[in-house]
Amino acid sequence: MLGYQGSSRKKAANWGHVNNLLMSLWGIVEKNFDKVGNNGEFWGGFPQVITQNTMTSLARTIYVGKHQRNLDSKSRLAIPSKWRFDGDTEDGYLALPDPSGCILVLPPQQVAKLYDKIEEQQLSDEDAQELQDKLFSQAAFFSCDKQGRINMPEELLEHSGITKEAVLIGRMINFRIWSPDRWNVIDPKVNNDDLGKLMKRVNL
Repeated sequence: MLGYQGSSRKKAANWGHVNNLLMSLWGIVEKNFDKVGNNGEFWGGFPQVITQNTMTSLARTIYVGKHQRNLDSKSRLAIPSKWRFDGDTEDGYLALPDPSGCILVLPPQQVAKLYDKIEEQQLSDEDAQELQDKLFSQAAFFSCDKQGRINMPEELLEHSGITKEAVLIGRMINFRIWSPDRWNVIDPKVNNDDLGKLMKRVNL
């Protein structure tokens, strides 16, 4: 399980380097998330996703809330109906091993931006090439079936410590999938966190 405290020292050391590169990349992706072309399309040639569950003024799917789900015998997990979008049985999500010990799931908008960013990286950039090898070899790209389920790869389930139950946590622009035990460690309700102080720390 890369990036989690229970990992071996060797895996933790390898992931530490990749983690630094990954966090830098996420910063670039999220910083540029609001950039939109003059024709209303996201840069990179990928159209905006407009759904019945999206605020029309934003034309984006909003991922909020906490949802507890059980995996079925085929390791399939149901996505909340409000998080789905028209065409999600063809277009899909990108799931990545998050350094926090969970699974980070990016919707098409962020996948498009990440794709363009990766495409810009130089073949001579050894750090970038190392990141791509280590990160995307553990990633998965999938769409929903007609019942709104996604199939979770065994390697990502192992990384996240998920067995039968999972907690889906909305993060506005994407979502994470946690094991219940690991989510409880950072659950603001369980820990009585002062969200006001946290919002000030991140200038929100």
